[in-house]
Amino acid sequence: MLKFGALARQVKFLKPVRQQYTAIRLFNNGTPRVLITGGLGQLGRGLAQIMRNKYGKENVILSDVVKAPEEECKKGPFIYADILDYKNLQSIVVNNQITWLVHFSALLSAIGELNVQEALKINVIGFHNIVELCRQYDLRLFCPSTIGAFGPETPKDPTPDVTLQRPTTIYGVSKVHMELLGEYYNYKYGLDFRSARYPGVISADTAPGGGTTDYAVHIYHEALRTGKYKIYLRPDSCMPMIYIDDCLRGTLELLECPEDKLKRRIYNIQGVSFTPEQLVDNVQQVLPDLKVEYEVDPLRQSIGK
Repeated sequence: MLKFGALARQVKFLKPVRQQYTAIRLFNNGTPRVLITGGLGQLGRGLAQIMRNKYGKENVILSDVVKAPEEECKKGPFIYADILDYKNLQSIVVNNQITWLVHFSALLSAIGELNVQEALKINVIGFHNIVELCRQYDLRLFCPSTIGAFGPETPKDPTPDVTLQRPTTIYGVSKVHMELLGEYYNYKYGLDFRSARYPGVISADTAPGGGTTDYAVHIYHEALRTGKYKIYLRPDSCMPMIYIDDCLRGTLELLECPEDKLKRRIYNIQGVSFTPEQLVDNVQQVLPDLKVEYEVDPLRQSIGK
């Protein structure tokens, strides 16, 4: 009979059995065939356009569960894809010979706190479907994480790629779950999983979808539309941000990187940090008549502290 210490020493050196289930290859190593879920959100359209310019219009399929604007359908393929419907996803991958999957579907931080069960369903169960689909068909999978996956005790300036993560929102918790499950599927099955932790993304063409940093986008639209804006954070709440062009460029570089060049599966992506007060000062240099009030939302402030 083995003592626990001896058994532990044997277990320590066991290697994972990869590809326990046979993955089905549907493609060669040429031009990727890309499916983007949650494609009508803040990032999907921009990434699709960049990838279509590079890989060809017909090789990048945008998808969502809502109807696409007519002008979006003219830019390239768009289909309905429900991440909670595994058979629907399976048919899309098989029928379109998908080789890369970019998974943007998620319920973000502030919205998630108001809809915890829905966030669990979309962010956790939805990702279970995605990661298993990618394992089954041997796809390259990119799913973004977030600075919300950290927590109050996470080291700052700089935050390491591998660090303490104790998030305080269901969005952050679900993204830590996503990171760990993706890494596990890479360890267990050899899945080509990649992720980047996004800061708040600043964009113009597409509105953000309920995150804590949304004010840094809305302020420009409201400044031009009404000349006034209410900010839901304290003036001194400093948070990391990134311009959408830089975010998309970093995403594509990570997606295209040869797998043998990756040192890990999850990376931080850096931009710039500023406070609402600093942003207002800069906007008022261009629009001096802009009137700003601070009406602190306790929920968003607790997330952004």
